[in-house]
Amino acid sequence: MRKPYIAANWKMHKTIEETEEFINAFLPMVRDITDVDILVAPPFTSLAAASRLLKSSNVILGAQNVYYEEKGAYTGEVSPGMLLSAGCSCVIIGHSERRQYFSETDEIVNKKIKTAMNNNLEVILCIGESLDEREENRTFEILDTQLAGSLRDLSLEGITIAYEPVWAIGTGKTATKEQANEAHTYIREWLRKNKDGADSVRIQYGGSVKPDNIESLMSEPEVDGALVGGASLKPDSFAGIVTGAIKK
Repeated sequence: MRKPYIAANWKMHKTIEETEEFINAFLPMVRDITDVDILVAPPFTSLAAASRLLKSSNVILGAQNVYYEEKGAYTGEVSPGMLLSAGCSCVIIGHSERRQYFSETDEIVNKKIKTAMNNNLEVILCIGESLDEREENRTFEILDTQLAGSLRDLSLEGITIAYEPVWAIGTGKTATKEQANEAHTYIREWLRKNKDGADSVRIQYGGSVKPDNIESLMSEPEVDGALVGGASLKPDSFAGIVTGAIKK
């Protein structure tokens, strides 16, 4: 059975001081949990502070983005080496907001994953359809395109997939557990047809996950965890999601 994996994506929230306050409150709540992998992805400015507090804990430090060049004249970008130096072991790539607001294509996502993997950073790859695309019955078409483009010439080792129905991010809407499992099942079958090691890849759900729906979502066989946004900003809320993810 794949180990549940719960990740917090704080987006553009929390100062260094707020990050420290969160971690100091959160760690005692999950200290004894060993059957769920836990990741926190603060903003870049808080990574070093978070790393100091998470050292020797059961919580992994991740970043929200990375550039595909090792170094150079790329003002405002952050390299894999910088993330490693700050204490990260994982990076989120291809989040729907990066695709929507910053015009990241599958080609860019693919380049970022390759650079991250070459630097021994694990990756959470985000894919998912918009409301219009779902209403046009194009969900599987979009997933197919994003998987093929993002994973071109890549193995699956060190990669987690996060399925984000874009229409359920920050809207309060959540896909039913059946809708989530249907999409995850399609992703699993695509991976089996196109890559080696598909059955060991964890597939997270990423759309308005909360403490009161995580247990239901995790009851589905192909839901291996969650990529959590707003509900990860409060220690007790995120701790509730972590404990709710333990497979019964």
